[in-house]
Amino acid sequence: MPLRTPPLRGAHDDRGASFTDFGGWEMPVEFDSIKTEHVAVRESAGIFDVSHMGEITVSGPDATALMQRLVTNDVTALDVGDSQYAMITDEDGVVLDDTVVYRLADESDATAEDDGESYLFVPNAGHDEEAYDRWTGYRDERGLDATVENRTEEYGMFAVQGPEAESLVTAAASDEVADLSRFEARWAAVDGVDCWVARTGYTGEDGFELIVPWDETETVWAAFDCQPCGLGARDTLRIEAGFLLSGQDFDPEENPRNPYEAGVGFTVKLDTEFVGRDALARAKEDGVDETFVGFRLTERGVPRHGYDITNADGDRIGTVTSGTMSPTLDEPIGLGYVPVEYDDPGTDVNVVVRDRPKRAEITTTPFIDQ
Repeated sequence: MPLRTPPLRGAHDDRGASFTDFGGWEMPVEFDSIKTEHVAVRESAGIFDVSHMGEITVSGPDATALMQRLVTNDVTALDVGDSQYAMITDEDGVVLDDTVVYRLADESDATAEDDGESYLFVPNAGHDEEAYDRWTGYRDERGLDATVENRTEEYGMFAVQGPEAESLVTAAASDEVADLSRFEARWAAVDGVDCWVARTGYTGEDGFELIVPWDETETVWAAFDCQPCGLGARDTLRIEAGFLLSGQDFDPEENPRNPYEAGVGFTVKLDTEFVGRDALARAKEDGVDETFVGFRLTERGVPRHGYDITNADGDRIGTVTSGTMSPTLDEPIGLGYVPVEYDDPGTDVNVVVRDRPKRAEITTTPFIDQ
């Protein structure tokens, strides 16, 4: 199957980007160097093309009922312009994907002719068609009156992140957006283009994510004079922040995890009737056997996805799900799952790097101050 391409694929190529297949999309992985881009975000600002992220809108009289059934968080808590982090789980409580759900202002949404609330949620790369099928399947099965639209290829998505992101976005937007709090969003004109501007991000820095009409992405991208960044820097930044990566830190096939194991139990509202609710109620009551932790290597070596985590006796106790040499800390760090008896900060473990055990220490996340 041919790779899907972001709207600015040609512009990124002209800028000298290198590309990678990510979730079926051909995305820029690096423009200058991962370290240069990483440091720019930590110290000033960078802009990412994250158009591989999905956009699904849900509207109509039963939109709230449908959303409430298919995500773990309580969407009725959202006012217009609010957003929340949520999990999508199966009947066993296994995380299929994570997402951000936005409550749209009806008058600003293209589906506003329907009565009821309107929502936008953002599946991960390559999950938009799966999410669309899941939403429409449950809608039809339960006879709900809701319009579900996969708009992933109608919109591009950019992330402007870093200490200078607020000044950059405020300067580019004709409407005031600086007063947006974390996880608030609104429609605003950015260099004359109507965009959904949200104070969200995936780097551990202050920043904004902009959902932009596909045909006007070039105008909005050009409105920001800051370091272009690829998915390589996005990965090192999110690891330092301790954020999960779908398909790597959890995967329903390769590494099935429930939200309590993955450290995102705060997204589970057991007083709602979502798919997987009963299984997660039992998991919360019974406790979990393994938890998601951060660690630092205290010897030379770089932890990578799939490496074993062992105890002092050399017994395998877990697996590294993400790892890197931290550009900010200049030390090797990683994420993974270990039995609960090993999850206290300061606990000594080993990470097997190229068949050699390297000393490591369990650490609280995020690795950096946020």
